[in-house]
Amino acid sequence: MKKQYVTLTVNGREYRFSIGDGFGQVPPSETLSQTLRKRLDLTGSKESCSEGACGCCTVLMDGKGVTSCMILTVECDGKNIVTIEGLEDPDKGLDPLQQAFIDEYAFQCGYCTPGIIMAAKSLLLENPHPTPEEIKEGMSGNYCRCISHYTVLRAINKVAGNGEDKTAVMHRANDDVENPIPIRPEKYLSPYAIGTQSAHSLND
Repeated sequence: MKKQYVTLTVNGREYRFSIGDGFGQVPPSETLSQTLRKRLDLTGSKESCSEGACGCCTVLMDGKGVTSCMILTVECDGKNIVTIEGLEDPDKGLDPLQQAFIDEYAFQCGYCTPGIIMAAKSLLLENPHPTPEEIKEGMSGNYCRCISHYTVLRAINKVAGNGEDKTAVMHRANDDVENPIPIRPEKYLSPYAIGTQSAHSLND
């Protein structure tokens, strides 16, 4: 017998959906990502690849990180879902992970950030004190097109209680070249990406 209803708890609130192809019903082919974004207006988790490869749509399901674009809503009956909107504690404020991302500027455009934070939260729930290598492995399913991985690692290492990880520091190819041609000075220098000085000169 096919399911007629699916019930799931999202950010502490229970929802019950009728399954079917009629108006207002959840089709059997609808993904959890679509339900969260289009029906519940929880647009924090993003859709990008729709193939489970980039990690932008990561949410917690029963405490485990899952790519919501790859899971059908009908498969989530009885599940407890937490999205980025539900991570903040109403009484205590931002989750320490969220605050660390702010403190370390661990984002650029921010499109992938909710998925990265939820994947990191899943890792920390399973292992509160992962090593830098375990963090890199745990975050391998999340992709950032802005290349903010360095500051992401800084933020997660901070919450995990680790010291500074040398691979979490921005490194430029010019730093490996003897007397390199310098990078044109930037108007607003990033504290994590300072170029190398050399005997060459650039004319504006």
